[in-house]
Amino acid sequence: MTAHTDGPFRVLPGRRDGESLLIDVASADPVYVPRSSLPDVSVGNRIDGDLEWTGDEPTLEAATVQTATRFRFRRTAEPIFEAASTCFETARATGDAMNSRVTYDTDRNPNGIVYTFADQSGTRDLFSEFEDGTKPLEPLVARAAENADPPFSVWILDPDEPFVAVYIVLDPGGVLDRTMRDTYG
Repeated sequence: MTAHTDGPFRVLPGRRDGESLLIDVASADPVYVPRSSLPDVSVGNRIDGDLEWTGDEPTLEAATVQTATRFRFRRTAEPIFEAASTCFETARATGDAMNSRVTYDTDRNPNGIVYTFADQSGTRDLFSEFEDGTKPLEPLVARAAENADPPFSVWILDPDEPFVAVYIVLDPGGVLDRTMRDTYG
């Protein structure tokens, strides 16, 4: 008998060579598929498709991109932007492990949402947990979509700071996203 799972799914890089990680948007269940089954899909895209299991390995059937949101995972030695530092310092001052704030362009229009997550003691690596779906990004993206229309450009940054930053840029073709690409590549 063939098992069947309907999307939508969020595409993540995961930790396996040659494979992409699909996270079921509703249940957050992870599944790896060969990267070759997603030739025109980028990390962060939300896709609709069907997973079919005829054995131990799933195959992805009829995948189409629903939203072209892109996720960029970067460990960086570049200085972190001021909004992220301020967001983290506010969290630290109140004893919180996480904080968020909306950022604005020069005309005072919202252009992004930055989240900071304090580094965890011990062996936890929050950056890797975001990358492999252990710590879900979907609720943050869904919250941004309540007040803005996707697609977004999402930057997951692990700077030389005591926190990980997730920056949801609301206009992937705008000035802010170009600045992020120029700075963090």
